[in-house]
Amino acid sequence: MRKSTVIAGPLFLITLYYVVISAGFGVLITSFHDIGEYLPFGGIDGLLQDIDEFEAVQAADVARLTPHTMVRLAVAMFGTLLLMVPVSWVYFITTRAKDIDRSFAQTMMVLPIIVAGIAMIVQNSVALAFSLAGIVAAVRFRLTLGNPSDALYVFSAIAIGLGAGISALGISAVISIGFVYTHLLLWKLDYGENLNTSFFSFLTGRGHSDGDDD
Repeated sequence: MRKSTVIAGPLFLITLYYVVISAGFGVLITSFHDIGEYLPFGGIDGLLQDIDEFEAVQAADVARLTPHTMVRLAVAMFGTLLLMVPVSWVYFITTRAKDIDRSFAQTMMVLPIIVAGIAMIVQNSVALAFSLAGIVAAVRFRLTLGNPSDALYVFSAIAIGLGAGISALGISAVISIGFVYTHLLLWKLDYGENLNTSFFSFLTGRGHSDGDDD
């Protein structure tokens, strides 16, 4: 079975998934006008406005830990979970069944939730950022990846979690969409698999048989 056939169904399902999520948020915003301030959007604008007031070292602002902030954090964490679902689907699609690591797939889903919480804690506080960095260094968390491409999923999970943690869930959505479609496209095209074509021979300056000499 050709990859174009295999990928057609999942690609439609993933696209439909993103459309449904976007429509759901759109309905919430239009139906409940006051709900916008509880959604994790506009974080970048807020950070840019606080640049002039940013101090090199400052104490944690306990006043920011309000129920309003907690709701935004809860929505941000739930949003990261929704955005990681299609990323996990891409992992299952592009990885051979025998190479799928269940613990890695589960870690990939939970990681952005934790990152979002950490980003909310250390936001605008260098002191807290260094404190948490010291704690992480003391724990010495280690993760051995069986496939180098698995690191891409870890970085995407971290990026999605960071975006949500600074109330920029829209950026997290763009990262999720860009990663999913780019990864699927490269997988479908087998990019880098066959370099013995006229184009790659011209591009790399190697002959058609150079790749077989290794």
